[in-house]
Amino acid sequence: MEDVSTKEIEKDKALKENRYLSGLPVRDRILLDVKSYSVNQNNMGALVSICIGQTPETAIYVRNQANAARKSEIKFNEQIWDHDITQEECKQRILKLNDSSEVLGIILQRPVPNHINVRSLQSAIHPLKDVEGMNPASIGNIVYSDIAMAPCTAAASVELIRETGLKMEGLEVVMIGHSEIVGKPIAFLLMAEGATVTVCHHMTRSVAMHSRRADVVIVAIGKPLFIKSDMIKPGAAVIDIGINQISDMHGVTKIVGDVDSESVKEIAGWITPVPGGVGPVTVAMLMKNAVHAHKRQKEEKWI
Repeated sequence: MEDVSTKEIEKDKALKENRYLSGLPVRDRILLDVKSYSVNQNNMGALVSICIGQTPETAIYVRNQANAARKSEIKFNEQIWDHDITQEECKQRILKLNDSSEVLGIILQRPVPNHINVRSLQSAIHPLKDVEGMNPASIGNIVYSDIAMAPCTAAASVELIRETGLKMEGLEVVMIGHSEIVGKPIAFLLMAEGATVTVCHHMTRSVAMHSRRADVVIVAIGKPLFIKSDMIKPGAAVIDIGINQISDMHGVTKIVGDVDSESVKEIAGWITPVPGGVGPVTVAMLMKNAVHAHKRQKEEKWI
């Protein structure tokens, strides 16, 4: 007969593992919803992915996006532009894509070559075709609680908070990181939902002082394993957006987040794994934004 203490240990271990808030089922559910819309449309254009030059990082992103589009039954067109293309030529090509009725949305893959101003090109993508939510107009709309075309990573983080079942109204959230495309949009998205949001950054005097009182902690700072268990309130939800590559003493590399998940999962009520947490949902939100883009293009009689 199995020892009682062994059963308790295994039960406790299973509980802690179940605290991982996987993005995979959330992704699959969103893609299924997108597909239920797209299969009933006969004038839905293609998502156009633009790579300026080629890097291993962009190849992975494009592959994941293409797979999500296939599952959603949305056409996906990959374009690879020459690494030496000029800024002006890039802009002119984007303007032509804006005017094409066969283009549903435009995805500008990053990184781009050093001579390319990515923000300028993001501004050139028409807001109605800005499925990434990166145009300054798209980000600005969030201030007015127009959240339909939000930046995908920000929207994915909010979607994962919903998955916990926590009530958004009055939720105490600490956002660690204040970038224009992740941290700041997340703060506005959550405020639109009724949450109380504190944003921490590199000039915050004591990040731990803020994070220890939060119901939800979201981290996007690019510092591997920065958040430790003593920085989290027991039972809090932790959304880890960080993707970092580190090497051990033997030179073996692995991908980790901004959260020391092995220690934090002992304290947190929920924690997103890296990889497999925010990433899959981010790709799904891109497809969801494509649906919103199609609806708005129809409303504006673009199609």
